Amino acid sequence: MARPLRFRYSPESWSEQRVRRQILQPLRNNIGARAVSPRFDVNGGWETHRFEMQNGDVALFARRDEEAYWMGNTETPQSLWKTDKYGWREIPYTVSRWAQRELLADLHEADPWLADYPHISWFFLPVFMSKDGRESTRRFFREYAGGFPDAGRREATRFFESVLETGALDPYRHTMSGKLGTSNHVDHVRMSAAMGEFIAAKLLVDAGYDVTPEIEVTTGHSLDYRADDGDTSTLVEVTRPQPPADRAAASPVAAVRETAETKATGQLAEHGGGAVLFVDCSSFRDDAWAAVRGERPEVSHRPAVVYRARPSGHVEGYSKGSVPLELETAFEFVDR
Repeated sequence: MARPLRFRYSPESWSEQRVRRQILQPLRNNIGARAVSPRFDVNGGWETHRFEMQNGDVALFARRDEEAYWMGNTETPQSLWKTDKYGWREIPYTVSRWAQRELLADLHEADPWLADYPHISWFFLPVFMSKDGRESTRRFFREYAGGFPDAGRREATRFFESVLETGALDPYRHTMSGKLGTSNHVDHVRMSAAMGEFIAAKLLVDAGYDVTPEIEVTTGHSLDYRADDGDTSTLVEVTRPQPPADRAAASPVAAVRETAETKATGQLAEHGGGAVLFVDCSSFRDDAWAAVRGERPEVSHRPAVVYRARPSGHVEGYSKGSVPLELETAFEFVDR
């Protein structure tokens, strides 16, 4: 399975003739590539190339002097196999910006409705245009409302647009967008769980915290977030129970308990305490959440917060134990 899109860097000189001989010709022979004019110009002395394949793949190449960058959701020409890979923030801005404009135009041509959501389009571009995941990741938003039940694609996408427009996760774009995956099929459970981390980020940011994802701890694990308010830091781990129809649990309450117990007796137990468990029930429909809201079941870890978010932005839940986070401005506590 291919990873989210990154750039390959070649510290060599590339002439027009070499591009045709070592890039275009092999791709033409293998998958019917053709060279077309790039959609956009770029400054800084870069010569740019765009290659389109018969199967819908696209590749971009920018060169100048003694260096060049390649990006594509297609096979890599053999002449570039031994090159190093770099993220979008690790290469010259002019090249990154040019590639972004090219691929965003392609994305919005294929899925015009995403043009209304510029932050979603930009943030998830590395997976929306990836080799294996370009269909499944877009379909997850288009047909599965980003994991929200009983919701339309537009209201769900507006919610996640509001998460990303804060810019809080921009520095971690490659890691966080990659959580959606690049599988060639929609894995609804895994993808919904990934979006639960974005919901958690929204809660923390709305409550006034700075968030840093993927915090390595001494056990060798990584916890989902560190939340900082300038004075204190709190570790947060997120889990997302699936409704009973999607799992073996007999009831919504059992689903919450069992999912929380898996985290509490596994990753959090090995960590040894000090983290807050976020139990995100946003996959639950109204009736399932009503059962959890009414009973407020215990979970196997303290402190913990159990909640459900809706695309409208309304979030409600309850807490267990002494939660070292001030979350009242982010959602409604039904137990207070």
